Amino acid sequence: MSHLQHEEARVNTAEWSDVTVSKDGTHHVRGAMPIYSNRFHEVLKFHAPGYAPARDATGAFHIAITGAEAYLSRFVRTFGFYDNLAAVIGDDGWFHISPRGTPLYSKRFAWCGNYQEHRCAVRQFDGRYRHIDEEGHPVYKCTWNYTGDFKDGSAVVQREDGRSTHIDTMGRLIHGAWFVDLDIFHKRFARARDDDGWFHIIESGLPAYTARFSMVEPFYNGFARCETRSGKRVIIDEFGVVMHTIANNVLLTETI
Repeated sequence: MSHLQHEEARVNTAEWSDVTVSKDGTHHVRGAMPIYSNRFHEVLKFHAPGYAPARDATGAFHIAITGAEAYLSRFVRTFGFYDNLAAVIGDDGWFHISPRGTPLYSKRFAWCGNYQEHRCAVRQFDGRYRHIDEEGHPVYKCTWNYTGDFKDGSAVVQREDGRSTHIDTMGRLIHGAWFVDLDIFHKRFARARDDDGWFHIIESGLPAYTARFSMVEPFYNGFARCETRSGKRVIIDEFGVVMHTIANNVLLTETI
């Protein structure tokens, strides 16, 4: 985080961590009580450094916990702050701003994601995806059919034939294995799909087990919910062993 970002991250999280969006989406509440008198066309959740996206007749911007505008700039649409940087849509495209409402860079994109681990996925106007750093510069030279967010130092990218793999924060291939579909790593495992079905891989890109399923979820405390090709829902361990079979949902009619 830069010195500027440290300076901007000055709002105490306790002031807004229990604040939610009202049911009609026009303001923020704590419990059932509005926290300010203003009403907007739309508001979203608060994120560090304590600002929330808002939109009224003047355009889109961010507000502080008091309901006051955080800066004077206006945009077509604004999104939440992540890593103290927010994606916005301007008249000339998508980009990111600081908490002061000033653009981080001059380049514009067809779409921007949110910064994660000092990297952000963007789509260029030619339809190609890549990651940029916090100054808007490409992290690596190539572009992809699609890129996902970084988590724990890796992200999913998709090449021209639709196959996906993992890259590190400098754009280098982590394991060099390619899959029909792929998810980020979660607790050392990633969901993957090859021509035979879904399964989990380990960080080397190798399968964690030999079985294949029609659906798998990420591991949760050592176990994952999966669905077999026959439609049976089961719980497997990290070695692919079925540890439990989940009963099918049955509509029960109470007998009186």
